[in-house]
Amino acid sequence: MSRGQWLNAPAALALLQVRAQTLYASVSRGRIRARPDPEQPRRSLYHGEDVRRWAQRRRGQPRRERVAADTIAWGDPILPSAISTVAHGRLWYRGQDAVQLSERADLEQVAALLWELAPRRGKPADSQRGGTQPRVADDAGGALQAAYRELAAHAGRDAPMYGRAASALRTEAVMLYQDLSQAMLQAIAGQSRLCARALRALHAGSPLHVRLAEAWRQPAAADAIRRALVLLADHELNASTFATRVAASTGAALSASVLAGFATLSGPMHGGAAAAIQSLVEEVQAAGAERAILAALAQGRALPAFGHPLYPDGDVRAAALLQHLTLPPVYASLHAAAQSLLGEAPSVDFALCALAAAMRLPADAPFILFALARAVGWIAHALEQRACGALIRPRARYIGAPIAAEAAAHR
Repeated sequence: MSRGQWLNAPAALALLQVRAQTLYASVSRGRIRARPDPEQPRRSLYHGEDVRRWAQRRRGQPRRERVAADTIAWGDPILPSAISTVAHGRLWYRGQDAVQLSERADLEQVAALLWELAPRRGKPADSQRGGTQPRVADDAGGALQAAYRELAAHAGRDAPMYGRAASALRTEAVMLYQDLSQAMLQAIAGQSRLCARALRALHAGSPLHVRLAEAWRQPAAADAIRRALVLLADHELNASTFATRVAASTGAALSASVLAGFATLSGPMHGGAAAAIQSLVEEVQAAGAERAILAALAQGRALPAFGHPLYPDGDVRAAALLQHLTLPPVYASLHAAAQSLLGEAPSVDFALCALAAAMRLPADAPFILFALARAVGWIAHALEQRACGALIRPRARYIGAPIAAEAAAHR
């Protein structure tokens, strides 16, 4: 069905002959223009000329290349994994509903589930490492730089994963995550100017969400932080997880694999999306929500905080976080205006920024929460990839200068 030159999703998909995820990816990459359907605001319409042009381009590709390209761009899964998936509009961790887990579990329990560890008994793992004294807090550059330094130091000395037993790698995973999280906590504590007694408390064996809340001097935020960490622990084969698995497939050290994921997360189209959302919030404060959104759309800018290709009916992680928050006025107005104008539900990135604002956490808190949570998933994927033993090595579709026939003949 069409509205003039605009097509609804079934009509666009019929022309393109792709899955819905590929259509959403084409919109997010600016290949196909979209707008809310005035008759069904929660649905979108797609520009007919854009759809037909893209369909014609796709038909010019050999089928094998087209399938491969669609797979990379929000398409079908390209690697087998038993860790997590998005199915039926829900996020699942090894068959368990992540939203339901966020009601009762902490990140340590989710790590045990994803890493296939024995259930935790007695004191948390951090208190079993010999009672070492906390390092002097290093506030030079903050938690992000502390994470890079810690992972790089490990990667420079840790043994490759290749040829090692799964039990040894799981033990290393626990130690690596403890060192990474502690380095980031120390950096946060240094920026918060915590006293020596408070710094020692960060080593007392409490769950990570409690220690983070204390390091940020916002103990009342602990439960909201716990929910966020659980919901962000993994999200199947996203960009940073794929980077982690590529590194792990070579047999690289576990720490080097996690470092690859961390570096990929830092990009503005992935874990760095919070900065774009915070910039949008500043525009809303200056001009009002509706005017800020309309100005962004008029400039061809996609709103970073709304809609998700894997959740056509709304990001369940965002919904699970937001139902336990009282939104600050600026976020509430942005949420309402975006729903009205775009017909899109907020993403988990929006929910993270709203959580940080509501709980008076620092501006870098969304990225820190994302990184600390997702490192659990990266480790799980690195362990799974190493157990698989296969090297990930895709081919490129060459589109460069023509190759001389004589050279091609002598390959």
